[in-house]
Amino acid sequence: MMAKTKTDMREAVMTAAKATVQSRGYNALSFRELAKEVGIKSASVHYHFPTKGDLGAALARRYTEEGAAYLAELLATSNDASWCMDRYAAIFRAALANDNRMCLCGIMSAELDDLPAEVRTEVDRFAEMNVGWLTQILSRARPSTGEQDLQECAMAIFAAIEGAQLVARGCRDIGIYDRTIRAYRTTGLIP
Repeated sequence: MMAKTKTDMREAVMTAAKATVQSRGYNALSFRELAKEVGIKSASVHYHFPTKGDLGAALARRYTEEGAAYLAELLATSNDASWCMDRYAAIFRAALANDNRMCLCGIMSAELDDLPAEVRTEVDRFAEMNVGWLTQILSRARPSTGEQDLQECAMAIFAAIEGAQLVARGCRDIGIYDRTIRAYRTTGLIP
């Protein structure tokens, strides 16, 4: 059996940390517990991420970058705003379907006062990226709407979808998420 490389160990720590944050929040991150889960010493976690803030920032940065790449792919695939929004809502639903987890940056936002500055910066980037993408989608669906109104509606959609995910998670009922997203569409919030 081949020995795991430093990159493999870093990835294993990131994977375990992401699952922890999405299910229990940033404050639940423990280098000792992560090390135990991954099968390494706590010092090895510190080798890759000197502080919990470094780990949290790396998680949020990767989550944002991966999300941005996927959303860019959606924009490139279709001009249909409704089709894009269906896939956008499906991202948040998928987290719920995966052991009732939350959006990584959404759950971190709930702990904002406890986050180090570098983590808050990355969480803010995630929100900005989502609102920017939603603004682009809305401009396709509502071409005569002004930029400021599009951005405000994009923020409302982002907040509404994150909120729907949070409520569905708290009730442990993914059906609440589905019904809420349908209601957003019926009322015209989502194209």
